[in-house]
Amino acid sequence: MKRNLSAVFILIAITFFSCNGQKPAAFLPNPDFTVYDDEKSITIEIGDIIETRNGTATRGLPDWLFSYIDGGAKAIEALDSYSDKYVFIGNNEGLNFTALSKWAENFATVQDFPILAAARIERRMIASASLYPDDEYGIFFETLIYNAYNGEYPGAVKEEIYWVRIRDDESPSSGKYVFFIMISINKMTMQTSISNMMASTIAAVTLSRTQASAVNRLRQNFFEGF
Repeated sequence: MKRNLSAVFILIAITFFSCNGQKPAAFLPNPDFTVYDDEKSITIEIGDIIETRNGTATRGLPDWLFSYIDGGAKAIEALDSYSDKYVFIGNNEGLNFTALSKWAENFATVQDFPILAAARIERRMIASASLYPDDEYGIFFETLIYNAYNGEYPGAVKEEIYWVRIRDDESPSSGKYVFFIMISINKMTMQTSISNMMASTIAAVTLSRTQASAVNRLRQNFFEGF
């Protein structure tokens, strides 16, 4: 059955931001806010940055943010200081600096990191499937994404918050703010959490023989390129 590749994750995200009572709605600068794809670089030109957290255009911009703008979270993981970690980036943008600041301050790894983890797990399953993951892996696909969203990831650390202000056609006089939250987690710790999650998920679902074989193959090579 063909399905929008991110349909499961989008449904989870909508549920998350609609029901999470931990953060009042006033903390969200944009009612349509979603955590962006942490593995893809966002469209920001260094030359469009007019202010940073350090007060200057680009001087002092941290290496991890340079890497993220250039090549996404994978580029950060390629840095020596993060070679043994998975790195995830949550970001948000808008005109209201105070609201964005509160969003960043209230981002908690226990409640908020799982949505980033679930997004990357879903992408990995989609990339591994030869056709459509909900056909190839059966109910295991949706169940694992659900469990990933509700999972626990010990050791996830909110390392840094950084913001920049960039030129914006909609507000040419002041530009708009983009906030970044960098979260890291030890690779072995993350892999253990996901492996345990996969084991409990496969024990709880019923699959056809073909689907079970596909899931076993997935489990064997899941962390290649993760």
